[in-house]
Amino acid sequence: MNLAVIGLGQFGSSLALELKKLKHHVTALDSDARAVARVQDVVDQAVVADCTDRSLLEELGLGLVDGAVISVGDHLGASILTTLHLKEMGVGRIVAKATSPEHEKILKRVGAGEVVFPERDAAQRLARSLADPNLLDFLPIGDEFSVAELAPPAAIVGKSLAELNLRRKYEVNVIAVRELVPERTHLVPGPDYVLKDSDVLVVAGRQEDLERLRQAK
Repeated sequence: MNLAVIGLGQFGSSLALELKKLKHHVTALDSDARAVARVQDVVDQAVVADCTDRSLLEELGLGLVDGAVISVGDHLGASILTTLHLKEMGVGRIVAKATSPEHEKILKRVGAGEVVFPERDAAQRLARSLADPNLLDFLPIGDEFSVAELAPPAAIVGKSLAELNLRRKYEVNVIAVRELVPERTHLVPGPDYVLKDSDVLVVAGRQEDLERLRQAK
């Protein structure tokens, strides 16, 4: 895919480098030459530019990218104006970094399809993993639902998914099971799969239902 990352702070530069590792074509922009220098030897195109200058964005061909990430969240005016420019230029997928709920609302109104809060999300994930050692990772989906990776509670180890019927008892859906010994992943495992204490469950559901499953006895 042809992707653009605008704003090369810690989040933006890390994202640009990771996207390049995944074999995407990456254009990276920032008004700070030092930030651009950190990624210019890795990405396909690294430009020192004012992202609020629409004519420059058009000249760089950003209207033709498959998606763009706007990571200038600390500069509210710049992130809002850049989002508006890219939307009007026809970019199909725009992801913008926000610093507050109010900022998020404005970004969505001017064209951002997705808004992220990297620092807040990282803090939430760390807090949850510290509070519950069985919770290995989780991804919030809106305010109510999450996808979580967790070590199966002892109460459900040694039982088949059919026997446990987690969807009925806890109202969660098993998306996958990752076996650590041997190392392999079962996507949507069958009802006869028997859980081991070394497995990792990938489940989706309401946050309170995931919590009930984690505390199963």
